[in-house]
Amino acid sequence: MDQMAVKIRAKDLNLFYGDFHALQDIQFSVPEKAITALIGPSGCGKSTLLRCFNRMNDLVENCRITGSIRIDGQEVVDDRTDLIALRKKVGMVFQRPNVFDLSIYNNLLFGLRIHRMVSGKDRILATIRWGLEQVGLWDELKDRLNQNARTLTLEQQQRLCIARVVILRPEVILLDEPCSALDPIATMRIEELLRELKRDYTIVIVTHNMQQAARVSDYTGFMYLGRLIEFGTTSQVFTNPRDRLTENYISGQFG
Repeated sequence: MDQMAVKIRAKDLNLFYGDFHALQDIQFSVPEKAITALIGPSGCGKSTLLRCFNRMNDLVENCRITGSIRIDGQEVVDDRTDLIALRKKVGMVFQRPNVFDLSIYNNLLFGLRIHRMVSGKDRILATIRWGLEQVGLWDELKDRLNQNARTLTLEQQQRLCIARVVILRPEVILLDEPCSALDPIATMRIEELLRELKRDYTIVIVTHNMQQAARVSDYTGFMYLGRLIEFGTTSQVFTNPRDRLTENYISGQFG
């Protein structure tokens, strides 16, 4: 960890939904260009923590955050933060593929238009091709760009959602249980894709699947009741956990 460049640093992070203290004194650093997994039982705060990194919790009524999150040294928990710029830099992929009821082409064009990134048909098509190539879909879809995205398989839809994030050239990709709607073969392919993407992106993934965390991540954080109980390399957390709670969770004594 000491040799790794840090991309995200959370310090004294607390989050409240009204009177409910959902995240308590979170402190940890997310290494750059690696995959960090957040594991723990349902309701422990994994997705809430993930959504802090691009301020998606702002959309929840009565949500209040204290403490600090710095990305590349820049404070995120600040009223002056440009949320559009932040969410371009820190993209998010959700649990179920949330493709728009539009053509494949227009799904990818949507973000490019909002952020005014490219203009001109040739440049737009070249950018869309690049995005689909990044997720291994160009050869499958190059002749079907005008087809409605909802006609794709679930795996293709999830890849398209990842392409929609990647095409905006983010630096961080957040994934909230991205394989929970997929079958084992599709899951394996998405995991392979994530391993390829980490060469260029910092990836944080929430997963309820411990085997997936062990397979795909370089670092793992174990959460319980709103606290980050343990954080370290995935091999250390899974083979030599420092905390008894982590050990009990990984050994299946509760879940």
